[in-house]
Amino acid sequence: MPVSLPQLPSATHLRQRLGLLFVLGASITLSVVLITFRVFMTQELTFVFLLWNLFLALIPFGLSTMLGLAAGPVRRRLLLPTGAVWLLFFPNAPYILTDLFHLAQRPGVPYWYDLALILTCAWNGLMLAYASLIEMQGLVRRRMGTVVGWGFATAAIVLSSFGIYLGRYLRWNSWDIFMNPLTLFYDILNRVLHPMAHPRTYGVTVLFSAFLLLGYITVRQLAGMHREEQER
Repeated sequence: MPVSLPQLPSATHLRQRLGLLFVLGASITLSVVLITFRVFMTQELTFVFLLWNLFLALIPFGLSTMLGLAAGPVRRRLLLPTGAVWLLFFPNAPYILTDLFHLAQRPGVPYWYDLALILTCAWNGLMLAYASLIEMQGLVRRRMGTVVGWGFATAAIVLSSFGIYLGRYLRWNSWDIFMNPLTLFYDILNRVLHPMAHPRTYGVTVLFSAFLLLGYITVRQLAGMHREEQER
């Protein structure tokens, strides 16, 4: 009886993945260099916290990449538990966009330098989020179809937008679901049951959902145009 071997990624797929890793690595390196140089210039640790935020943004990307490279049977077993952890950490990637709140005129460093520094970090967070979501949507689509795949992507963006609100305004972290679950659950339930008492909750969630979803669709459309150009 023939034994079916697990399907390995194609050479083209691996080349594309390596190209993505190279570009993202170069972009993240730029952010690290800008932060390091700022510390050297000012002898202050003002934006060092962005290194931690970038690390958190790398977690969902790493998880989705691991699933994408896993063999078929292994991937099926890991999809649900790894996907749950992925969803828990996914908001950390687009969350870096809100670090623009920290932009202010500070002595010793030009305003434009800090603007470029935060923008590169925000860009990296957004690209890591989109790259990770494309991978996860593809996994869901292959198992459950295109409609469910887009439903998953949309739900992930809406939940991450709500997570951005929880992190920026209520200062909750992803691990608080284990460290302080009751208080976190109370804060969430209170906003679900009393929406009119928390307009900022829904304003932030809706606006970020619209922005992130439109940006994601744009990235997918650009990728589709690129594939069509290569096939000509």
